Amino acid sequence: MTPDGERAADRVTPDGEPADRGERCSWCGVAVEAGDGFRAYETSGSRTAVFCRLEHAVPWAIRGARWEPLPDGAGPDPEAGLTTCAWCEAPLGERHVALVRSRGEHRIPDGFCDVDHLLRWAKAGGRWRA
Repeated sequence: MTPDGERAADRVTPDGEPADRGERCSWCGVAVEAGDGFRAYETSGSRTAVFCRLEHAVPWAIRGARWEPLPDGAGPDPEAGLTTCAWCEAPLGERHVALVRSRGEHRIPDGFCDVDHLLRWAKAGGRWRA
């Protein structure tokens, strides 16, 4: 069930396609295309979550951050240069969370100490926070 009580399998994309094809938003169940959305990766646990909008990371994190297993070979680019937390600016350890924004062929990565720092950053507006 999605947060609004609708079964994710019953959801459709704006063009009428079933939402269960490919990746789906971990919060609302809407289909997320490969060149769109946000993907969170827990690097040490080999887990992932997908969001159609940054705002959907907020209730997902508040309600317990339900992760999916990370497919083999998937994950953030190890050369992405994530060295500090986007929220607190502390150096990232081996165990951290990466959030990658997909915009067509472009990937915009941000790193976080943990899910709580991802939550705080997203609640504050992400890269556009004041």
